[in-house]
Amino acid sequence: QVQLVEPGGGLVQAGGSLRLSCQASGRGFTVNDMGWYRQPPEKQRELVARISRTRVTNYKDSVKDRFTISRDNIKNTVWLEMNSLKPEDTAIYYCLANTVRIGASYERTNWGLGTQVTVSS
Repeated sequence: QVQLVEPGGGLVQAGGSLRLSCQASGRGFTVNDMGWYRQPPEKQRELVARISRTRVTNYKDSVKDRFTISRDNIKNTVWLEMNSLKPEDTAIYYCLANTVRIGASYERTNWGLGTQVTVSS
């Protein structure tokens, strides 16, 4: 079973920075895409940034010049460096990891429990 551990998050003033991390733990699987989604108050969950195993990335337009996603394939860890934070970035941030069990042919989507990011104006 895959578990996603997401330390990080917190309260920061507008213009500040935060770094989120997420590690996929467990045995016997390969991690494909990893990413971060967020759910602002009273809104739907949305993609923030996603990175493939070969490090192809895509970002939500509004974070493209401020956030950077990266990963370590050995440690099965993904990071989200967030700079120039704005109040509208306030949300619960969820880590995602798509995994394939060794010997299996299907991919499974795993979600972290979420971490709160609050940006004060």
